This record gives sequence, structure tokens and C-alpha cells, in this order.
Amino acid sequence: MPAEEALARLGASHRPCRCGEALMNLPTLPYGGISIVPAVPDEGHEEFLHLGMIVRTSAVTTREGDKVVLEPKDLVFCDPAPRDVPQFDDDCRMTVFRIARRHLGVPSSDLDRVLGATVPGRGHPGALVSDFLSALAAEARSPRALIGDRLTRSALDLVAVLVMELLEAESAQEVSRAERAGHEMLSRIRAYIDRRLTEPDLSPGSIARAHHISVRYLHKLFQNDGTTVGRWVRQRRLDSCRRELSRDRSRGVTVAAVANHWGFSSPAHFSRTFRQAYGMTPSQWQALATSRAGSPVVH
Repeated sequence: MPAEEALARLGASHRPCRCGEALMNLPTLPYGGISIVPAVPDEGHEEFLHLGMIVRTSAVTTREGDKVVLEPKDLVFCDPAPRDVPQFDDDCRMTVFRIARRHLGVPSSDLDRVLGATVPGRGHPGALVSDFLSALAAEARSPRALIGDRLTRSALDLVAVLVMELLEAESAQEVSRAERAGHEMLSRIRAYIDRRLTEPDLSPGSIARAHHISVRYLHKLFQNDGTTVGRWVRQRRLDSCRRELSRDRSRGVTVAAVANHWGFSSPAHFSRTFRQAYGMTPSQWQALATSRAGSPVVH
């Protein structure tokens, strides 16, 4: 393939572009201003993804407002629409590859998620993509460029892999954030339960309403922690009863009164549950605890 035809096919640049200027006017710039890597010649209806490769150390403000310093060979995903273009400093220079979205084999909604993402050009997976694109651009600039569909397809495959890895990393971060939020919510719910153990109408419904969540999500939070809402409430009430019955002043208090105070409406049910948890009845525990000179240490 003649060099001129290869350059027209790939749109490969002879020099890096000025970022702020080139990205805003990318479709109308001459081939000498940008690098383009589609698998086939441009078509009027194509939608593109732009992948910039930094040539000189530059600062970029991402769509999220984060200020990032990029080194040579670092990568940044951009979009032709001005609203989605990251903001670069005035001295930024980079080579831009324009890639037809449909040739990446990735849903457009997923491609939108990586816009503004920056990838270090050192280390996996950015280094592999950056090195290949650097070599491809250098070959395209050569007077005897012979870049064909196979190299172009390899470039597209590498970019697609990079996109998928970014999406997987983003998903992992979302899961991590969701887990942290879940742990924080669970801690607040447990504290809420402890403050209301004496309320007999304490229930999953009332707990969920107080925290503006669904009962289903409430059960999921406790399930993820290896227990259930009912089991947690019951155990906390049992622990409170056991502490209450172990105190000296409990000698004049009936077991039924202690159970009722901590939310157990049925003394018989309380006695059975207490015995299953601690291996003795509440009365036996109270007698054992108060017969000692001092209050026992309750674990």
C-alpha cells in the first residue's frame, strides 16, 4: 500500500497536536495535525472515540474535576463533543488517535463510562497499548509506511482490552464503595437497635423506615454479615438481660420483669431462648451470679 494511501487510511499525524485546539476541532483538522486509527476509511455517520497519547508532561482536568499530571506516553480518553473534552493546560502536546466506536466491539454506553479516564503509560495495561500506538504512529509517519488492516486491527483489539480493564476496575471500585457504604449503614443500624432494645415494637419494618431503606435491603445488610435482623436483635436483648440479672440489685427483680423491660413479651419464650443461648435458665443464672461476693465478669 503506498504511503500516501496508508496515511489517508489511518490519518496518522506527522506531528503531535495542540490539545485544547485539536480536540475541539478534530473532525476538520488536516491529517498533519492528528493521528487517527480506524480500521476502515472514515464514513460520514461514524461515531468516534478519541484516545490521546501525551507527548510532553502536561496537566489535565478530568470531567470529574480532578487535576492530573500526565507524563509522556500516558493515555487519556476523550470525546469529540466539546462538553466531554477534558481541559488541558496551554502547553499540552499529544498525539490523538480517532477510533470508530463500532470497531471496538464494546457497547457505546460502556465507552461513555471511560471518557475522561487517564491511564499511565508505564505498567500494565497502559504500557502495552502506548508502546504499540507509538510504534504505529512512527510507522505511519515513515515515507514508506505500509500499515495494513492487520496492524490496525491489533491496535483496535489492544484499545478494546484497555477499555474492558478500565471498566472492570471501575466496577470493582463501585463494589468497594458500596461495601463501605453498607458497612457504615450497618454500624448505624446496630447503634440504633442498641438504643431501642427496650421497645417491644422494634421490628425490621420500623428499623428500615428509620433509616429510609427497604426492609429487603435491611435484611441483605445483615445477611452479608452472616446473621439476620431478628437474630441480632434477639442476641442483643439476651446479652442485656444477662447483664441485668448478674447485678446485685437484681435480687429483688423477677426474671419476667427483666425480660419484659428488654422487649421480651413472653417470659416462657424468654426462658427457652436464654437457656438455648447460655446453657442455663435465667433464674439459674441470676441465682449463680448474685450468690457470689461480687458481680461476675460477663463476657
